[in-house]
Amino acid sequence: MATNPSLVTVETADGKFQQTVRVGKHVFLADEPESFGGTDSGPSPYDLLLAALGSCTSMTLKMYADRKGIPLEAVHVELEHSREHVEDCRSCNNDDNRIDVIDRSIILRGDLTDEQRRKLLEIALKCPVHRTLENRIDIHTLEVRE
Repeated sequence: MATNPSLVTVETADGKFQQTVRVGKHVFLADEPESFGGTDSGPSPYDLLLAALGSCTSMTLKMYADRKGIPLEAVHVELEHSREHVEDCRSCNNDDNRIDVIDRSIILRGDLTDEQRRKLLEIALKCPVHRTLENRIDIHTLEVRE
């Protein structure tokens, strides 16, 4: 296990999909929408993934702007997840040549020059969660018996 001060735990809760998520002192529910058989009592796993990317993007841009004295007043990030079928997908690691796609739209608020806007969009590509999602990810799974 990696050493991380924000240990995340997830445990089954009520209903077909509902989960109790604990992150440090924060506790919330994750679930699936009713259309997928859940009770919609919390964000779905993909909602949480998009929220991680969106919040990291916004935090990274604001931190960079503050450090560089760029008059960025606010950041608004909208994200959507989909899957696309690609006929000739050399990098696909599945049999049906489907790739996951995240569309991210960023609204930068403030009296910004075109150059500052360009630089901020470049910095958005460097947020830690963005980099993690674009890297190869190895997930190590271990059963722990009680």
